[in-house]
Amino acid sequence: MSKTEVQLDRRKSPFYPRQAELDRLNQWHEWKGYRSADGFWEMDLEYFAQRNSAGVFDLTPMTKYRITGPDALDYLNRLVTRDMTKIKPGRVAYAVWCDDEGQVIDDGTIFHLNEGEYRLCSQERHMSWLQAAAIGMDVRIIDETEDICGLAVQGPTSFSILKNMGLHGVETLKPFDLMALNFHGAELMISRTGFTGDLGYELWISPDSALHLWDTLFEAGKLHHIRAIGTHALELARIEAGFIAAYIDFLPANVTVRSGRSRSPLELGLGWLVDFEKPNFNGRRALIEEKKRGSTWRLVKLDIEGNKEAHHSYIYDNKKGGENIGFITSAAWSPVCKQNIALGTVRTPHGKVGDKLYVEIYYQLEMHWSRVMAQATVVSKPFWDPPRKRVTPPASN
Repeated sequence: MSKTEVQLDRRKSPFYPRQAELDRLNQWHEWKGYRSADGFWEMDLEYFAQRNSAGVFDLTPMTKYRITGPDALDYLNRLVTRDMTKIKPGRVAYAVWCDDEGQVIDDGTIFHLNEGEYRLCSQERHMSWLQAAAIGMDVRIIDETEDICGLAVQGPTSFSILKNMGLHGVETLKPFDLMALNFHGAELMISRTGFTGDLGYELWISPDSALHLWDTLFEAGKLHHIRAIGTHALELARIEAGFIAAYIDFLPANVTVRSGRSRSPLELGLGWLVDFEKPNFNGRRALIEEKKRGSTWRLVKLDIEGNKEAHHSYIYDNKKGGENIGFITSAAWSPVCKQNIALGTVRTPHGKVGDKLYVEIYYQLEMHWSRVMAQATVVSKPFWDPPRKRVTPPASN
């Protein structure tokens, strides 16, 4: 057994026994010590489950920190750029946190569970940073990653499936709402959140009840074409939604070695998450200065001509003899949008909405490499943004 296989066998999600029964590909990777599936059947089938019915993704490896104590709110308000006083109990907030230079360390979601009680979820591990930021405050931070497992149920039939499970009250949840229910003696937390840009929910429960939740969910969804999905299908959906991902669209500031390789929230299109009215938060002074002088980089969403995906491509300001102004970070052909789409980062002042840029794409057909300079238009909205993701109560399907 290889070293990678040994590492992957160290920790399995509580949902793994059911996933193993479905697995036809045997393609797994390590996500913070857990086995996480690239896919189970075939990526296109899993992708379309999210867009046409319901896809279920295992969120268990996501890092989860319980934050409590008299200073919990003040602590989070200093940690993140967003004004957390506006996030009431029963709500979820998307947020970013920065170092003192205003560079993004990570993004994540903050669940306001009860008055003064929060859960911070993120892709990466951050206990050392969270503890350092807590110096001088009366706050308690507990890593509960292994104590809570989760499933993302995403797609147009997700609401109908949860309704079939008898989860009363789900119909009242607005986007970024959360609620807790009794599920056969266990607390089940449901949040109307997700990483697909579509109607969807996330279910959170203790590992002891994981298999019962899985079985009940899939029984309720069998007539709605529910399907387990892997990372590859989810990745395509998140690009269509215009969502950024750490280590793909930006590098966490606390791991970069070279200057200029990290990004600020203003450079990542997340200026709406920065509340300069707050008296103090990590990176505030640096971000104020950046706002005055202007940012160096700008995140762009690109609609690219043709159908050749622009993975790892350079971006130019014009077609012939143009200046290299940036590069693609995420790219895909969108099956539902019928568009060649990408996220990229370009030097300002380039990249304004409506700008016409060019992308240098290399592609291979039967071992023969070709090069094309494809025109790209900077767009403002997500590529996939269906109205159903906002409707409350959602339509039954």
